[in-house]
Order: sequence, then structure tokens, then C-alpha cells
Amino acid sequence: MQKTIFPEGFLWGGATAANQCEGAWNVDGKGMSVADCSRYKGDLDPSDYKGHHTISSKDIEEAMESNDTARYPKRHGIDFYHRYIEDLDLFQEMGFKCLRVSIQWTRIYPSGMEETPNESGLKYYEDLFRAMQKRGIEPLVTLHHYEMPLYLSNHYDGWYQREVVDLFLKFCKTVYRRYNGLVKYWLTFNEIDSAFRHPFTTAGLVEDRYPEEKWEEIVYQSIHNQFVASALATKYLHEMIPGAQMGCMITRTLTYPENCHPQNMLLALKENRKNFYYSDVQVRGEYPSHIKKEWKRNKIHIVFGEEDEKILKDYPVDFISFSYYMSRVSTIDDTNKEQVSGNLTSGVKNPYLETSEWNWQIDPTGLCISLIELYDRYDKPLFIVENGLGSTDRIEADGSIQDDYRIRYYKDHIQAIADAIEEGVEVMGYTPWGCIDLVSMSTCQMTKRYGFIYVDLDDEGNGSYDRKKKKSFEWYKEVIATNGSHFNND
Repeated sequence: MQKTIFPEGFLWGGATAANQCEGAWNVDGKGMSVADCSRYKGDLDPSDYKGHHTISSKDIEEAMESNDTARYPKRHGIDFYHRYIEDLDLFQEMGFKCLRVSIQWTRIYPSGMEETPNESGLKYYEDLFRAMQKRGIEPLVTLHHYEMPLYLSNHYDGWYQREVVDLFLKFCKTVYRRYNGLVKYWLTFNEIDSAFRHPFTTAGLVEDRYPEEKWEEIVYQSIHNQFVASALATKYLHEMIPGAQMGCMITRTLTYPENCHPQNMLLALKENRKNFYYSDVQVRGEYPSHIKKEWKRNKIHIVFGEEDEKILKDYPVDFISFSYYMSRVSTIDDTNKEQVSGNLTSGVKNPYLETSEWNWQIDPTGLCISLIELYDRYDKPLFIVENGLGSTDRIEADGSIQDDYRIRYYKDHIQAIADAIEEGVEVMGYTPWGCIDLVSMSTCQMTKRYGFIYVDLDDEGNGSYDRKKKKSFEWYKEVIATNGSHFNND
């Protein structure tokens, strides 16, 4: 048995997003969100990142006219909305200390514009949090996880219009009041850096509605408005729920240089620095100079409110959370070089890494590097709130699911966390993504499975929705029960 190095109170658990698991898209007064426009494109190559994420005005019109759930899988999810008690019982059996969930804005304010909140939506999440509390599971709640009201995208240009800040803060204050005493840990915007990768999903922006030459400015303005909203959401949380903690959430897009050529080294440095920009603003409370230089070079004009810089400085987050799935390689010359894909965009293949079934590079050491770099940069607690392996799981003749590949993936990544802790990094917890199978964010598939728990559902929406434990279920249960001391035992 190896020595336990994970701290007492470490928050082992799992992560979900409401729009990918709840279903019940038009139940109990819920309004339509941007996620309800995400369509399964089975004829499209899964590696076509842009193809899966591009949503046009025509696509939105078609979605608004359709009640189809098979074509729009996030509308049915895994029916967590009606089956959460069953799922929480399974999470409790695994020993979860923490479960990351999100609150769908459109369950509370269906269009984002209502004067009074929807009581059915408020009651649902209250029941969910009380059920978690009863089972000793700490909620980690994301306020904005790719679930913006569609009305605000159509009528307020998503996060581009400043009025949306106040509408979001009204939502935040409403849930703070209702869930005071039930939720201690909160996150503002999921992967706030993703606005350039999938602008509609992240910020309600539809590219065909704007002049091409203004697009970059529009995205940056939307991100700025989210930064201000994040700071003010943190302010109100501290005022309304003393002792509660707010975190930011970024995608850690660790970039290596292809080799030690000085120009490749410089390119990788710039890529990593740009990734840190999103946490710099939310943690340090100010824009890094290189971003302002970029705006000046590219004639990008961002409108700041009179108090914006003070707001950002006065209300930084308490901790940094992030997703980590893969690393990237940057090069000044990618001619005739093998490419890989992922949740970040495509890039040059790293010859020292394996790739997953979905052509994502698997790099546990990169998680250790990321933890050390983030902690050295900010000296604030870190929380890995997404990490995992998407795979096609097979049910054996005896009914079992022998997902040893997933166990191996988690062994290596948990070892990376342990190595970082040994280096002095303060890590709050670890919530692997899709702890129960759910609808994929990017491709809207069910066959791309992440969970310790199998859900009987296919890409076309067929299945019983029944839950089944995988081999990794019992393995992760033992990891949690021993606070990580058994994670590397066979």
C-alpha cells in the first residue's frame, strides 16, 4: 500500500452539466436555451470540430420550430431531471464527496427577462441539493454552463450586449437567496475561454449576424462582459452567503513546442500565455498587457464601463478550477505533419503520446505540469473539475463492462495529481467528467462515453435509460474510500 498524500477533506467526486444530463427540456416552465439547438450530426466526421460547433441563424430557426428530441439529444439527456435520486444513490455508493452540477438559467428565468423566477425550477434544484446534502455529497454548482437563454441570444446578441450582465446577476442573486445553506462552492462561467472555439454555445453569439471584420472585437467584448459579470457574481456571493467560495473555470490548453527551436519555444510560450489571460483577469483582477497590445495592433475597441477595472480588481475569485483533457503541440511549420483533434481544435501530433479512440492525445504528465504552473502563477487553491476519457464501451456476454482502459487513464492522471501535491501544489478536489454517461457536448453523441456508470441509450435516442455499473465503478469507489492510497494498485 502506498502512502496517502491526498489531503484530508479532498473532494473526490464527479462532474456533469445540466444541459447534457437533465433532459426535460420543456418541462415545468423551462425555457429554450442555446443547448436545445445543438443537433446530432451523425454524418459528420467527429474530428470536424468547427463543423460540430457552428450554428447558423437558419439552424436556430429550425430548432425553434422543432419539438424533436432525437435530432437534438441534449433535450432528452439521460433524464437526470426525473432520475436524479437513483443516480445520487449510485454516487453515494461510490463514496462521492462532491458532485459538480449546473443550474439551467432557463429553469429559473425561462427567457432571462421575467420579473419573477419560476418556482418549479427553483424547487427542483432545492430538492436536488437537499438530496445531495442527505447523502453527504457537497454540490459544486456552475452558474453558466453552456445554457444561456435562447431569447437573450436572439434579442440581445448574447453576451455582446451589456444589459445581459444585469439579467445574469438577477439570476445569481435569486439562486444565492434560495440555496443559502445548501451550496458552499460555486463556479461562474464554464470554460470562459471557449468563446472563440464555440461562440454560440458559450456566449450566445451567431457569427452570420455580424460583419466579418468586427467578429473578433465582438467576441472579446462578450468575454469582457462575462468577466465583469463574474466579478460581480463573486461580490454578491460573498455578501449574501458568508463563507461561500467562488471559482473561475478555464480550459487548460497546455501547449508544448514541437522542439527546442527558439521560434517554436516562443510560439508555445505565447499560446500558453494567451490561455492564462482568462484566469489572469479573474484571479489577478486586471488585463495582461499583451492582450491590450493585441487589441491595439488589431484595432479592437472594447467598451469598458466607468467602474469595470475597479470591479475586476476588487472581486477576484477564491480558487481556480479547470478542465484538462489533453495537451497540444505548436510549431512554426506543420507542413506534411500528422494532425490530431480534440476538444480544443486540431494540431500537430505529439509522437510521445497515445491517442484516444476520438483522436485526443492522452497526456497525464501534462496535468501535473498544469497544476504546478497554475499554482506557481497564482498561489491559490486549484480544483480539477473535468478530466476523463471518452470511449465506446461494450457490454460483455455476462452483462459486465470491462473498461480497464478507463481505469488505466484515471490511474495515470490521479498519479499526476499526487505528483503535483508532492511538489507543494494545493489541490481541493477532483471531479472526473461525465461520471455517469451523458450526451457529449461537442458531437451530441451517447456512444462517446465517459462514465463509471453506463446509461442504456444510443446516439439516436433509443434505449431504456437503465443504469449499469462498469468495472471502473468499483475501482473508483476504492480510490475514494482510501483517499487515493489505493489508486495505483492492480
